[in-house]
Amino acid sequence: MSKLKKKIPKFKSDAEEVEFWSTHDSTEYVDYSKARKTLFPKLKPSIKTISIRLPESLLNHLKILANKRDVPYQSLLKLFLMEKVEDEMAK
Repeated sequence: MSKLKKKIPKFKSDAEEVEFWSTHDSTEYVDYSKARKTLFPKLKPSIKTISIRLPESLLNHLKILANKRDVPYQSLLKLFLMEKVEDEMAK
């Protein structure tokens, strides 16, 4: 592939780097032809704890469904939310 034209600048902070990459095309800086596929088995997605108020009957139904599937109800709730969000984003 062609030789890269631009050198990646040094960043003073993560915020500065985020700003830079949100306005620049990485293909001008990174030679992806030399990239190797890798796995990060211990890397966990960032999560944020929130508080949500649900009707007690809804929570009870969720717990029953989770019990039938033998999964924690919080995990099932995250799965349901993710599926619905993906459906809505696809529209």
